[in-house]
Amino acid sequence: MTQHHDTPRRLRLGMVGGGQGAFIGGVHRIAARLDDHYELVAGAFASDPQRGRAAAAELHVAEERAYPDCRAMAEGERQRPDGIDVVAIVTPNHLHFDVARTFLEAGIHVICDKPMTTTLEDAQTLAALVERSGLFFGLTHNYSGYPLVRQARDMVAAGELGELRVVQVEYPQDWLSTRLEESGVKQAEWRTDPKRSGPAGCLGDIGTHAYHLARFVTGLQLESLAADMHTFVEGRALDDNVHMMLRFKGGARGMLWSSQVVPGNENGLKLRVYGSQGGLEWHQETPNRLIHSPLGEPPRILTRNGPGLGEAALAASRIPPGHPEGYLEAFAQLYVDFAEQIRARQAGREAAPLAANTPNVMDGVDGLRFITRALASSAAGGGWVDV
Repeated sequence: MTQHHDTPRRLRLGMVGGGQGAFIGGVHRIAARLDDHYELVAGAFASDPQRGRAAAAELHVAEERAYPDCRAMAEGERQRPDGIDVVAIVTPNHLHFDVARTFLEAGIHVICDKPMTTTLEDAQTLAALVERSGLFFGLTHNYSGYPLVRQARDMVAAGELGELRVVQVEYPQDWLSTRLEESGVKQAEWRTDPKRSGPAGCLGDIGTHAYHLARFVTGLQLESLAADMHTFVEGRALDDNVHMMLRFKGGARGMLWSSQVVPGNENGLKLRVYGSQGGLEWHQETPNRLIHSPLGEPPRILTRNGPGLGEAALAASRIPPGHPEGYLEAFAQLYVDFAEQIRARQAGREAAPLAANTPNVMDGVDGLRFITRALASSAAGGGWVDV
């Protein structure tokens, strides 16, 4: 785990969304508490104020800090001497923009789940607001918190793979193979609804994670793409399978596949990167192993907190080698790094270098540009479009 400066107190955290029955809200709360940098003290946990108050009671949030909506919360917390330092936004996608803007305008730092907004225009508006405000904005592309993902990034940056040639990333799941959205499953309902999810289904939900992971590890800029977005489940309003070809600046080529309708796949995010001097392979379902294949040599397996790792990977590990460490700890690592960046701003100092490289508002803009261009390509029959 990254060690940062001495801390006078926990950061006071607020949350919008994440009430009863929500998946990602609970993940954010665990991530925030794991390393003891935050204390949840306020929230607008549901669109219905009564359900919001019930969730607040379950989460030990004081009744007077259980707010009916984000505006009341931003105003109420701004006026308190012990008001929140930062808000976590864990609502369905269509609400992210309005909630983020409300808290930024109130002078409160923001942690937002992905995708950042549902339109590129809104993403650019948020980026301009963050720039003007000088406030912290963190985006929870949580796979960037895994120790061996950070190891892979450092190895690529150090030139260990040589000149990058091929980037293959895939994210298959099977949970939406049937019309689960019609069976009362909250997660399926909003993710397949264009009004709440935005114009992309599978692509916005998990394809953006695959794209961010490829960009995070390789550092490559996407130049153009050709996308085939398809809906296999009859009656579904949004895509549930995406195939895409990618061309990167500098000449590297790539492919991205994301699907939520492929039986036998649970959460199969995989990244393979190949250069002139070697390759790397990482699987999210076995995250404590990174396969490094130097050209002309036998492949070797790097393990979490094991020998041969660099500073960034070791700093993001909490427990000895061989003990599984995974999704929740990777999410928590982002919260640790976010805390250091927020405290640095509060103290008027530079953030510790190992904590500074986390997904931010510009990654959010990049993700929305990616979605927008993929939609354009697919609508035009899968032709190449510039990004």
